[in-house]
Amino acid sequence: MTGPELVVLSVTVAVGALLQVSIGFGLGMLAAPVFSLVDPALAPTAVLLLASGVTATVLLRERGRADLRGLGWALVGRLPGVLAGTLLVVALPARHLALLIAGVVLTGAVVSVAGFVPSRRRSAVVLAGMASGLMGTATSIGGPPMAMVWQRLSGPELRATMSAFFLVGSLMSLTALTAAGTVGAHALRGTVLLAPAAVAGVLLAGPLTRRLNVRRTRTAATALAVAGAVVLVLQQFL
Repeated sequence: MTGPELVVLSVTVAVGALLQVSIGFGLGMLAAPVFSLVDPALAPTAVLLLASGVTATVLLRERGRADLRGLGWALVGRLPGVLAGTLLVVALPARHLALLIAGVVLTGAVVSVAGFVPSRRRSAVVLAGMASGLMGTATSIGGPPMAMVWQRLSGPELRATMSAFFLVGSLMSLTALTAAGTVGAHALRGTVLLAPAAVAGVLLAGPLTRRLNVRRTRTAATALAVAGAVVLVLQQFL
């Protein structure tokens, strides 16, 4: 990893961590396309490891506010999704994984703009957990399905529930990827180098969270992620 690459990835991680703490998701959605552009070998492992640390911090801040019943059913769905996502990582070439990441980001953005609000019925939460497990393990972007199904939760409850889900879910995904032999030393070294940026993002989120407009922040995060996805697609074809 060169100096300029480290700077780009560090800024991305810091902004993503700030978003994760503020609105409950954003690190994976923002970082995955950029990581795939700059250093594909870091995705999805480094993003999942960094996200685990950030979500653990959010969970400590918002402890006691998670929707435990919904969380349980979401994790039931996450498990088969993780297994399917692991198979994709093992089977797909790097180029196809990059296009999958871009497709997940763009699909999530379209659904978000369309204003689709699924019910919070048990079946919907399980299916969202399954989709999140598949997407999160294969691309490190597991936020959109859960953000949609839980979007009617209050701010603290949303952040706590999402963080608990992503912490346990990310550990599931990392365990499966390790068992499949896809977690390399390069991704672990990259995680260590980028950890200070994640810490900086978490610290910045503290004083900024109260001032942020959640809707506008979510829109800005989606726009940044879409821009990264578009560049990623162009890179694969050009």
